[in-house]
This record gives sequence, C-alpha cells and structure tokens, in this order.
Amino acid sequence: MDTEKIKQFMIPIALVILLIVGVFYVGKMIVTNWQGYQAAVQDISTKTATLQEKQAKLDNFKKHEDEIKAKEEESKKSRKPFYKPILSGMDTEAVIAGEFAEILQLIRANQIKVRSIKYDYDPSDDNFVKGAGDKYNVARLNMEMIGNYSNYDNFLKELYKHEHFLDIQSAEIVPYKKNKRILLINFKMKLYAQK
Repeated sequence: MDTEKIKQFMIPIALVILLIVGVFYVGKMIVTNWQGYQAAVQDISTKTATLQEKQAKLDNFKKHEDEIKAKEEESKKSRKPFYKPILSGMDTEAVIAGEFAEILQLIRANQIKVRSIKYDYDPSDDNFVKGAGDKYNVARLNMEMIGNYSNYDNFLKELYKHEHFLDIQSAEIVPYKKNKRILLINFKMKLYAQK
C-alpha cells in the first residue's frame, strides 16, 4: 500500500474517530447532566412540598398564637378586681366582712332565705393562700338557701355581674318534696380580698 494514499484517508479517519469519541463523550455528558437535572427537579419538588407543609404549620401556629393572644386580651378586659377594704392590717374575717355584706345584700334583694352559712377562712387547699397568702385573704362559704327558680336565677345573674372577683365552686339544687317550685340550694363559693 501506498503511504501517500493512506495519508489521504488518515485525516478523515482521525476526524471520524474524533467525531465518534466526541459524540460518545458529549452523549455521556448529556445523559449525566439530564440525570442531574432530573434529580435537581425531584429535590426541588420535594423541598417545595416540605416548605409548603412547614409554612402551613407555621401559619397554623401563628393563627393559634393570635387566638391565644386575643383570648388573653379579652380575659384582661373582663377581669374583675379583687375586693379591697378601706382599712389595711385587719384580719381575714374583718376584711372579708365587707364583701360578704355585698353578697348578703344580693341574697336579700332576690328574696332568698339562708338556712345556714359555714365559713372557712384562708383554707390551706386554696391556690391563692398557697401562692400569695401574704397578699390575699380568702373565705370559703358553704351556704344552704331556700328560694324559687326565678329568684335564684336572678341571684345568679347578679352574682355574675358582681364587681369583685369571686369563685363559685358548686351549686346543688334540689326541689322541695312538698312544693316543687321551692328549691333547696347548697351553694359553695370563695370570696377574695386584698390585704
């Protein structure tokens, strides 16, 4: 063979080989880049879904937090002040007497009869006595009362509107056996006053 004739085909053969190697290399790079692109798209969609989920949780948390703040603001607006006696340095019985007089006035105004009242001053199981006994006086009242439905209803409504903080613990209502319109009421409440 003639080296001259082979030299003529060397350049085209080298170009064809170079073209084949280039196509193979470029094809491999395209496939690798395509796979990387697909993985990136999948990763972005996963992270987008996670972001949306976390954003929804954050929105729910903020909504819940706003609701709590709104309730706290409403609670602050509706808080009743503690009864504060005119004179300071008195014992629990003397301090509570003023507020108890207001409750008795409500009972009399609603024509409810009181059969008995038991007092328990500064009960040890009360949270105010436990946590801030030096600031507040507490009296637990156990009252047995007699009244009719409408008078008792009015009494409860007025007690709810009472200007000072108090705690109604329980109310047991039993109709009188001989006259069902008359109620026998066991009423327990706590009165609070600042020292």
